[in-house]
Amino acid sequence: MKHFFTLLSHEIRMLLVSPATYVAATLFLGFMGLVFTKILEIYSSAPQESSPASVYFQLFWLPACVMVPLLTMKCLAEERRLGTIETLLTTPVTTTEVVLAKFGAAYFLYLSLWASTAGFFYILRRFSGDVRFLDTGPLVGGFLFIAVSGLFFVALGVFASSVTRNQSVAGIFGCVMLAGLILGGNALSDSAWLEQGVLQPLKSVVDYSHVFSHRDEFTRGVIDSRHVLFYVSGTVLALIFSILSVEAKLLHA
Repeated sequence: MKHFFTLLSHEIRMLLVSPATYVAATLFLGFMGLVFTKILEIYSSAPQESSPASVYFQLFWLPACVMVPLLTMKCLAEERRLGTIETLLTTPVTTTEVVLAKFGAAYFLYLSLWASTAGFFYILRRFSGDVRFLDTGPLVGGFLFIAVSGLFFVALGVFASSVTRNQSVAGIFGCVMLAGLILGGNALSDSAWLEQGVLQPLKSVVDYSHVFSHRDEFTRGVIDSRHVLFYVSGTVLALIFSILSVEAKLLHA
């Protein structure tokens, strides 16, 4: 892994000059700014029981499903389309280093964009003068959830990019996988047919992987190690499959 940090710095630079990165950043910051503005309107019109931070993270899934594919769709698909992945791997680097570097660069930018929105709460605290608007528990828990879940989300985006040469297909595939994980799990958790005895084990699996319930617990300040294990293990599996996919494509090239 001695070439990892060299590759990582290169991938970060490549993302910073990619138009897709700035499209993702503009859409994300614009959307989250509108969400925050709407929260301010709600809280200025009537008292609310929950903190602004808890409400702020409720729509995390929409920018995640759009931003992650935009950040990851080119990382391996474009390399394979141009044939540069074969050239890169003739140098003293491994497939694992390449995949991890591309994952690390996308994850770094994903976290950076989310971290930039912390300025919304600083502005609110600075000009409102009311410490109740800056409830550190839900705020820290929410950003911790973003960081932990983002590992798995970005890894899925990298995997989507590893199975195709077309970056548009990779983006759509990544978006579908993320939507299935986040929204599909939420829909299945409310399904009455899963309550039947023979399907009870499946119900347990769905509840364990229910992303919205993870978010709610994190924003309440409850950090369950089982949830962290779910995202970390999912990240490892997605990256392993990405590495195997790249190597399989090279063997059949």
